[in-house]
Amino acid sequence: MTRTRILLVDDEPGIRLGMRGFLTAHGFDVDEATSLAEAQEAFRTSRPDVAVVDYRLTDGTALELLPRLKDIDASVPLVVLTGHGSIELAVQAVKEGAEQFLTKPVELAVLKVVLDRLVSQRRERQRLLAERSRIVRGTVNPFMGGSAAIRALQAQAERIIESDSPVLITGETGSGKSVLARWLHEGGPRKDAPFVDLNCAALSKDLLDSELFGHEKGAFTGAVAAKQGLLEVADRGTLFLDEIGDMDSAVQPKLLKVLEEKRFRRLGDVRDRRVDVRLIAATHQDLAVAARDKRFRSDLYFRVSTLILHVPRCVSGPRTSSGWRTTSWRSWARREAAAAWGCNPTRRRPSPATPGLATSASCATCWSARCCCPAAGPCPGETCASRPPPASPPPMPTTTSPSRSWSAATSSASSAASTATWSAPPRGSASPGRPSTNG
Repeated sequence: MTRTRILLVDDEPGIRLGMRGFLTAHGFDVDEATSLAEAQEAFRTSRPDVAVVDYRLTDGTALELLPRLKDIDASVPLVVLTGHGSIELAVQAVKEGAEQFLTKPVELAVLKVVLDRLVSQRRERQRLLAERSRIVRGTVNPFMGGSAAIRALQAQAERIIESDSPVLITGETGSGKSVLARWLHEGGPRKDAPFVDLNCAALSKDLLDSELFGHEKGAFTGAVAAKQGLLEVADRGTLFLDEIGDMDSAVQPKLLKVLEEKRFRRLGDVRDRRVDVRLIAATHQDLAVAARDKRFRSDLYFRVSTLILHVPRCVSGPRTSSGWRTTSWRSWARREAAAAWGCNPTRRRPSPATPGLATSASCATCWSARCCCPAAGPCPGETCASRPPPASPPPMPTTTSPSRSWSAATSSASSAASTATWSAPPRGSASPGRPSTNG
C-alpha cells in the first residue's frame, strides 16, 4: 500500500533535516516548504495526509496559512509547532483549523504518535464514508450463473483482486464490465478510498481532458473557476475508465504519463501534481488490433493491459438461465413499477401516492388490474381473487363485445371529469376482455 505523505513547513533547515530523517526512517514520505507561498503550492500539489506547520515563518504565521490550507482540502489534519507556546495561541490555532498544537523542542517519538493517530482517524473517516456509499448503492454479484466461462472468470478475478496493477476488462456492451470493475475495487486493498468512473465515449476531447485532469481559472473560455479533475478525486482509490478504446488520441499520452510517473498537470497550469490511483479500464473493442492499426497508442495499451479479464457474452451458455437476465429484469421491473405505479414493491400494501388504485402488490400469474404493482412478484400465499374488493366498483356496460365496450367506457371516462378514479371489478367477477378464473 502507499506510504503516508507528510508536508513539513519550517524555515529552519536544521529542524527540517532532523524531522525529515526521522520520519523517512519510519516509513513516511516528506515534502518540505519554507514559507506560506511554498506551503500552499506544496499542499496543493502533493495533497499530504498531514501537514506540520511551524508557527513563525519568513512571510507570516501559521494562523494566516491554516485557513488557506483548509480551503484547498479541509480533510487534511494540520499540526502547529511553536517555540513560544501559550494557551491563548493554542486556542486561536485550534479555532483556525489545527488538530494539534505542540511546543518546541518537540520529541520526535511524540510527533510520530500524533501523526499516526491523525492519519488513522482520517482514514477511518474515509472508510466510513466509503462504507456508507456501498450500503446506499448496494452490491451486485458479477458472477451470476454456473457456466464454465463465468466460473473461470471468477477464479481469475479472485487471483488478481489484491493486485495494484492496471486491469483491462474486455467484453461486449452490456455484459457487466462496470459491475466487475466495482467488485474488484470493493474487494481490493483500496476499498476504503474513492471509486471514480468515467465513460470516455460520452465526452469530447476537450470535455474529457477537463473532467479527467481538471483546469485552472481562465484556462479556456468559460473557465471562471479552478476545477478539480477526477484523477484528484480518485487519489489513493480506483479510477475506472469505461470504453477507453474511444479515448481521444490527444488525451492518451497524458494518461500514459499518469501511469508511468504518477503525475499530471491541470489544463492551464504549469505545475505537476502527484496522484496515486489504480486504473481499471474497460472496452468492447479489440485494443490489440486498434494499436496495430494506429488507432490506439501501443505503449498505452501495454500499460493498461497488464492484467486482462474477459467477460463472456450474456447469451452464451447457461449463464442466462441461471439468473443473470432474470435478476437484471426483476431489478428493472421493480424500479419501473415503483416509478410508474407510485408504489414500493418491497412492501405488499397500497401506496398512499395513488389512493385510486386498489390493494397491494401483484400477482405475477394473472397480472390482474386489482393488483397495484405487476412487477412486485407473486402474491404472498394468496391469489388475487381472495383479496378484498374495492369499495365501489364502476358499473360494467352490457354488450356482446366486452373488450370493445371497455375501451369505449374508458374513453368516455377519460373525457369526463378528472376527479373520477378507476377501481378494480369485485371479487369473483371476470375482468373485461378476459375470462373469469373463479370456476
